[in-house]
Amino acid sequence: MEFHAYHGCLPEEKMYGKRYLVDFSADYDISAAAESDNLSDAQDVARIYDVIAREMAQPSELIETVAARMLRAVEEEFSCLENVRITLSKCSPALAGPAEYSRISVQGGRRNSGRTAEEEEELYNGE
Repeated sequence: MEFHAYHGCLPEEKMYGKRYLVDFSADYDISAAAESDNLSDAQDVARIYDVIAREMAQPSELIETVAARMLRAVEEEFSCLENVRITLSKCSPALAGPAEYSRISVQGGRRNSGRTAEEEEELYNGE
């Protein structure tokens, strides 16, 4: 996925924005979709895109914050997904030398942790 967004600590990044790339992957049981060949039995990738786009539209100072926010939003809205992994790349970051991008990857572990969603939320919030 490709976005123009306004994340960063520098005034120029906030004013003009930058190009960002998002790679998304997840595991889920595809048996129903594979058997039926029916779109209603598959994950709606357009909805996943919309969730990620919504989070990209909220400016943040750090790409770590954006990536973590996207991960939480996807896991909340698509409970059947496991091992959700999001890689967020900021193209042409403001560095002292040439760099194609800076990148952060986050991976969900909620489904494989053995904890309930409520326990995960409490752990995440430090309760």
